[in-house]
Parts: sequence; C-alpha cells; structure tokens
Amino acid sequence: MVGEEIYELAKELSPILTSISGPGLRKFLETIKSHIPQLEIGGFPSGSKCFDWTVPLEWKIDEAYIQELETGNIVVDLRNHNLHVVNYSIAIDQVLTFEELEKHLHYREDLPNAIPYITSYYNPYWGFCISYEQYKRLNRNSKYRVVIKSEHYPGYVNYGELYVPGKEDKEVVFSTYVCHPSMGNNELSGPSLTTFLAKRVLDKRGENRLSYRFLFLPETIGSICYISKNLERLKSKVIAGFVITCVGDPGKFSYIPSRYGNTLADKVALNLLDYGIVDYRRYTYLDRGSDERQYCSPGVDLPFCSITRTKYGEYKEYHTSLDDLNFITANALEESYNFYSKIIDTLENNFVYVASQPCEPQLGKRGLYHNVSDGNVSDFYKTMLDFLSYADGRNDLIDIANHIRKPAYRLIGVANLLKEHSLIRRVE
Repeated sequence: MVGEEIYELAKELSPILTSISGPGLRKFLETIKSHIPQLEIGGFPSGSKCFDWTVPLEWKIDEAYIQELETGNIVVDLRNHNLHVVNYSIAIDQVLTFEELEKHLHYREDLPNAIPYITSYYNPYWGFCISYEQYKRLNRNSKYRVVIKSEHYPGYVNYGELYVPGKEDKEVVFSTYVCHPSMGNNELSGPSLTTFLAKRVLDKRGENRLSYRFLFLPETIGSICYISKNLERLKSKVIAGFVITCVGDPGKFSYIPSRYGNTLADKVALNLLDYGIVDYRRYTYLDRGSDERQYCSPGVDLPFCSITRTKYGEYKEYHTSLDDLNFITANALEESYNFYSKIIDTLENNFVYVASQPCEPQLGKRGLYHNVSDGNVSDFYKTMLDFLSYADGRNDLIDIANHIRKPAYRLIGVANLLKEHSLIRRVE
C-alpha cells in the first residue's frame, strides 16, 4: 500500500527539528532527497529582499532545558520533544525566579496534556512550550536555570524543488511546506504525500503531456521568496497549482478555493469532489491560511487552490503535540494520494472535444453497442451518448463531466474509446 509507504516517510521525518531555516531544515530536505534524488536544494540568502520581506538570519539550536535548582531536576528538555522550545528562540543561560520564568512559558489550559507550537521568527525572543500539566507541577518557590543554546547567523532559507518536464511546457505545481517540526497532519503529511506524488510523475517521464513542479518550502517566507524570484515564469507557465497540507487525518476532505474560485485548479478539484467524494467541506477564500495566501495574492494571481482533509485550524490538536503520528493514518494518506493522482490523470487528459458527425452515431456497427435491443440503455452506452452530446468544441473533459454529473477521471476511458473510433476529435 502506498499509504503505508507515505506513513513510513512521515515517521522518518518526524524526529527532525525543522524550522524556516537552519541545519534542521536542510536535514529534512535531504531526507526527502534520499527518496527523490532529482530534488534540487536551493536557498535564499539572509538579508535579501523578497517583495516586502527580508530573509531572516539562519537559526541553529543545540540544546534547551529548564532545571530546578533546588532538586537539580530537568523539568523541561528539548530532547524530549521538538516543540518544547519557542521556534527561533534566542540564546539564554540564566537563573530565574518562577515569576520571571513564567513570563516565557506557553501552555494550553484547554488541552492540559498538549505542548503548543509557538514561533517568533522576526521578533527576538526566547520561550518554552509545555503542557498545562507540566506547568502545574512547577514549584513556585524554586529558582530555575534556563538554558537555550542557539545561534542566529547569516545563512539561507532553504527549499527543495523538482521539475519534471513534459511534452508541453504548461506547468502543474504542487507546493507543500517543511517548517513545522514533528506535527503529523499539519506538517509531515504534506511533504510525505508530495514526495510520493513526485515519484509517481517521475515514473512516467517521457509520457507526461504536462510539466510538473514540486516545491518544498518553508511556509510564508519560502513561498514569498520563491514567487519573487520566479514570478514571470510562474505567470506564463502555470495552469494549475495546489497547496498540499493536512492530508493525513481520517476526517472529511476539505476544499479551500483560489481568490475567486474560477481557475482550472478549482474546476478540477470541485468536479472530483462533487461527483467523486460528494461529502466534503467547502470553504471560501476568506478561510485561507496556508501558502494560497501568497500564490493567489493581487499581483501574483496564480491558479492555486488546496484540498486538505480536516482543514488547518479546524481540529483541536492543531499546532500542538497532539497532532502526532497517531493523529494520521496510512489509509487516509492513501485516500489523499489517490485523490491528487486523479487530479493529475484528469489534467493530463483534459482536452476540448468535438463530435465528428451530426446526430447520434451508430455505435452497433463499431462494436460499441449490442445489436439486439430490449429498450434498456446500459450506463456505459448512455455515458458515451451523453459525452457526445456535449462534445461541441466548447467543452473540455471537465466541462463535459460536469454537464453529465460524473467525475472527469472516469470519462478518460470513454473519451479514448470514442476517439479511437473517430467519433470525436481533440480541438487544439
């Protein structure tokens, strides 16, 4: 099962303390590269301008802990969980009272056993993230040694990119982010599934009609920098794009549209959801929260949408340690992989068709219909006639599928059969 392979990759990536930069991010990308060696790892140098943003200093962390002086006990230790330190924390080595320490502790009273995920990329700050149960056990009368061994220095915000050229230079882009450490759905599911989609496309090199680009970026700063350096090419080549995140939990599929919901990406996603999944959650662009914010922004206007399982921010485990490998399943990952695979297959075969002759053709003489009729019309025969009814040179495969209320990928075989018998032709 491909779902089990995707899950195993998520397990392999889980221990890595990644961020928007630094050795953890590079290790994360190198691990993905070990599965798709064609992946190229690039970087945006610290201090460089990307639209309204400046690439930050690189961050490296070696150790972080809180020690109770009275007992000598380590009460919080980064080695126990990657979320225990505020991501991008500055260095500190001080003895503090509980009152002084408390100002830098983050926890969730509503989820007493969860460690929250907190970041401070662009504001110098240090802090620790703990469960509320840990917080309650701290001795208010004790002093604590607080140690964070971290560095900020000129370096790079790294990213991974794989381009698979097709017979046409029209591009389909799959973008995922790689900066949230150890969270199963919100982080690991996206790059793990995208890796296996890339392997699927690579396996068909030389056969693909369209070209494909796979991007593994730190969220927000990575996509902004990538767009700023590649905007002209993206606007001229990309016909559809998808942000892949939160695709591993067993909840319903969810759809987050482009800004106006009228792109090819939206069209293919909605067709497969409306006629293939049926029971899904549909959001508006006002509910956005991932890198579709950048790809669909004014002045960029790329045709991007996102299909998730339970949408980010819509489940209580989101951005906490409870979003772990137990929150995602191999079966859900496989379902999501199959959905995105159907998107690829549909786009590969999304041509405009026109019927080759007026009126209904005689299918029987072509062996497409039984010669003795009892008045009952088989579903496949009706599907062929319905397809021909809308093959008027104005509708592509997805349009026809919408008209006859079927998922477009199920019409690929019908279209190929009709074309084989010269009953339709493709319109360039």
